[in-house]
Amino acid sequence: MEHYSFWSVVPPIVAIILAIWTRQVFVSLFVGIFLGFIIIHQGNILQGTLDSIEKIVDTFKDAGNTRTVIFTLLIGVLIAYIQRSGGVNGFILFINKKLDTIKSKDEHKKSLYVRLFAVLVGMLIFVESNISILTVGTLFRPLFDKLKISREKLAYICDSTSAPSCILIPFNAWGAFIMSLLIAQGLTNPFEILYTSIIYNFYPIITLCMLVIVVITNKDILSMKKAERRVKIEGKIIADGSTPLVSEEITIITPQEKKTHKAYNMIVPLFVMVISMPLFLFYTGMKNAPANAVSSLSIFDIISYGSGSASVLYAVIVAIGISVILSLFQKIMSFQEMIDLSFKGMGGMISMALLMVLAFTIGNVCKELGTGIYVAEITKSWISPAFLPAIIFGVGSVIAFATGTSWGTFAIMIPIAVPLANSLGINIHIVVAAVLGGGVFGDHCSPISDTTLISSMASACDHIDHVKTQMPYALISALIAFIFYVFVGIAM
Repeated sequence: MEHYSFWSVVPPIVAIILAIWTRQVFVSLFVGIFLGFIIIHQGNILQGTLDSIEKIVDTFKDAGNTRTVIFTLLIGVLIAYIQRSGGVNGFILFINKKLDTIKSKDEHKKSLYVRLFAVLVGMLIFVESNISILTVGTLFRPLFDKLKISREKLAYICDSTSAPSCILIPFNAWGAFIMSLLIAQGLTNPFEILYTSIIYNFYPIITLCMLVIVVITNKDILSMKKAERRVKIEGKIIADGSTPLVSEEITIITPQEKKTHKAYNMIVPLFVMVISMPLFLFYTGMKNAPANAVSSLSIFDIISYGSGSASVLYAVIVAIGISVILSLFQKIMSFQEMIDLSFKGMGGMISMALLMVLAFTIGNVCKELGTGIYVAEITKSWISPAFLPAIIFGVGSVIAFATGTSWGTFAIMIPIAVPLANSLGINIHIVVAAVLGGGVFGDHCSPISDTTLISSMASACDHIDHVKTQMPYALISALIAFIFYVFVGIAM
């Protein structure tokens, strides 16, 4: 049986509705998995329940899935190390020294440099979205206050450089997660699909371009314009009646105070990780490529045979090793402290790892149910392939906005969009990009998104003020991206 007719779409639809209604993505995904196996077992609730549990466990039978989960946990370890070693603080000190070289009398120039530095730092720390937000907020909040730049502008910069950078430079958990979702759909070249799709991922590209334009020109619109005017004319960092959203729980790990904080404790491990990933892709590609064809293959052909999940795992292990060596050499941490810190770092990534497991499982359920095949069959008669990328972008945006999670949106949409694209003969790279862009846009605007909330916290900005001031820029970027998908779809 290729699909279970209407019942094929019930699990993902229920998961979407529950996620929107309850705001609980984990519960919603599990219910979708549970319903899927009840349908497969023709209403047998007991067998469906037992199979749901077994299939979640079976996720770890796939080596790629297991590597991705372990990689996510180890990213938490790396983040903890670079924070504790003073790498983040050292980078902050480095930026401050650069700012001090600017003539103090030229306030306009200093303000521009501070805004540009904030954007640059947010884009450079693409290893994890929340650490990017926390670093930018912690570093630049006092500088923005001093130079009379609104906290709403800081929150906008924090939010607009985190997820967009992570999705466009996916040498991180984002890339590993997406590649694993693609593998679950039977695609054998996830690395090539993901990285080729980047040029079609219009929303984050437009968002970053718009952010740079706004920062350089210092021209604002609507609520942001009012916020900037309030700070400069009235001297009010926060609007009357607004409450800064600050949480003591949302903090970065305190660095070792007795040691000099060095920027290279952050830069070197991250640089090594980024450089190692393509090298390991080439290495694993050499191992996986047909022995009699290796000599005739180009570098990119060999890389396409590489294992994305293995490469990111090896790369983060090497980066952690470098961080350990730097810490031991400088006598920053004892070996026991490193062990304790490792568990703390992994603990911070548990929710992300659990989301991955559930996402892999619901993807497999949709594949067994033939969800994508059924949706393709019923839409062939009325949907134009030319408009599919734009439609997928729009649907993904709505789901992510309502649920507050881009990753949950990827987990729901990829199992539907990939088979649909294959059935209608649409460029898979464009469709994947539309899913990713829609997920990032919805998450970027959603008031219940973790990145939106943490941006408000890191900037000590009123949360609703942040949402209101950021929304116009995000909507403009999304509208331009939607138009691009229409044009690209027509041109296919």
